[in-house]
Amino acid sequence: MLLFWIIIFIVSLIVLVKGADWLLQSAEKIGLSFGISPFIIGVTIVGLGTSFPELISAMMAVFRGVTEIVPASAIGSNIANILLVIGISAVIGKKLLIHKSLIDLDLPLLAISTVLFLGIAWDKQITFIEALLLLLAYGIYLLYSFLYREEETEEIHEVLPDRAERRKLQSQKTFKKKLKKKPKIGIKDFLVLGAGIISLVFGAKYLIDSVIKLSEILEIGAGAISLAAVALGTSLPELLVSVKAALQNKSELALGNVFGSNVFNLLVVVGIPGLFKTLQIDEKTFSLGLPILAAATFLFIISGISRRIHIWEGAMYLIVYIFFVGKLFGLF
Repeated sequence: MLLFWIIIFIVSLIVLVKGADWLLQSAEKIGLSFGISPFIIGVTIVGLGTSFPELISAMMAVFRGVTEIVPASAIGSNIANILLVIGISAVIGKKLLIHKSLIDLDLPLLAISTVLFLGIAWDKQITFIEALLLLLAYGIYLLYSFLYREEETEEIHEVLPDRAERRKLQSQKTFKKKLKKKPKIGIKDFLVLGAGIISLVFGAKYLIDSVIKLSEILEIGAGAISLAAVALGTSLPELLVSVKAALQNKSELALGNVFGSNVFNLLVVVGIPGLFKTLQIDEKTFSLGLPILAAATFLFIISGISRRIHIWEGAMYLIVYIFFVGKLFGLF
């Protein structure tokens, strides 16, 4: 039985890798054809696409009556997105740059969404009215993200101080000029996009199933499964998409993917299931998950203010994530 679920885990991971590849390629092409900026593509199309596994898993948990899994997996997923996904992306990419002012819009919206969720979760449950409030907040966030098109006006040396990075920016400007000729899209691009999302959904579903089964066989607690195993399983699409974007020097897409996914997790993945049944927050999630979520978001905001995330910051994120997992399983 153990070998069977190990095979399921490997196959699911392969499906996730291919699905992330299809999603990234088709979403970027479709978005650019409509004149959407790479950052907006990351926040919406890619961010939402990679968050579908979390939403589907949350709905399944509600219908099975295990409501505590919903907030636990959302919180754990956001922790993994910041500490693990951004951490690995920064280490692999050596430095993540974003040519759009995070201070003006994105960081405040992420902070507000997190504070709102923490306030709602403070009584260890999420009611119907609170779920509606979360969904309303997401509607405002999504609308504002679409309407916000302000271009950055700061000088090149303020963002990219050395000559090598200036050359990189110049090549990006040349690339953007080429993009003024919007790429042509056809039905094939939408089919590839759909195939990518479906692959992510099914790949994540069976990956989660295999992780849960393996955890049960190895006798790991349910609270730890929700905060770590389930969250990590559903965060793999974000990891794959962001790492691939970082390797291609597409920092906007890598960071935008995490921004979109984190806000989607807190406001929608928790909000929609909360409309069907009051969600309970277990003690492990409340005492460990919420404080680490607040700390991780704070670290991300501090790093984002400088408008770049260095390799050493990425390494620090990974250390904090290791500490979180170790604390969760009683290793520290």
